[in-house]
Amino acid sequence: MAYLLDTNVFIQAKNLQYGFDFCPAFWDWLIAENAAAHVFSIEKVGDELIGGGDALADWADTRGPAFFLPPDAAMMPALIQVSTWANSQNYESAAVNTFLQVADYYLVAYALAHSHTLVTHEVPAMSARKVKIPNACLGLKIKCMSPYEMLRTEHARFILGPSGSSVISVGD
Repeated sequence: MAYLLDTNVFIQAKNLQYGFDFCPAFWDWLIAENAAAHVFSIEKVGDELIGGGDALADWADTRGPAFFLPPDAAMMPALIQVSTWANSQNYESAAVNTFLQVADYYLVAYALAHSHTLVTHEVPAMSARKVKIPNACLGLKIKCMSPYEMLRTEHARFILGPSGSSVISVGD
């Protein structure tokens, strides 16, 4: 299974649970899983992260297109499908317009086009004012989960090694 990560996964990890300074194993795991073709994001998410001008921006900038995938031909029909879905729901026009201009739209379309599982901290919400990724995933039959569900599904383990070094353990 391949995962596609939302911007908030990276930002929340850096700011809260998996800071670079105390849990480097999380970031090492992302890199290793990307090398194994299991974890990705998209170029627009990478652009958002790089725009932050911080340690996360530096991390994202060094990942490149192997991690932050560029748009491709398979994604183009999916963009139309996602746009049609968003416009056919009961969202305010401003919510749809905003959605169609941000990375979320492209993230959902890429997941749809490539059958990736979308990973986000967002939760479904019945609001006409914002198109939420999980709602789009439900409507378009795209698998969606939280980062914690992804880590559990993949049996990721971040174990404290000798002298405080981190060890990544994948699988049981």
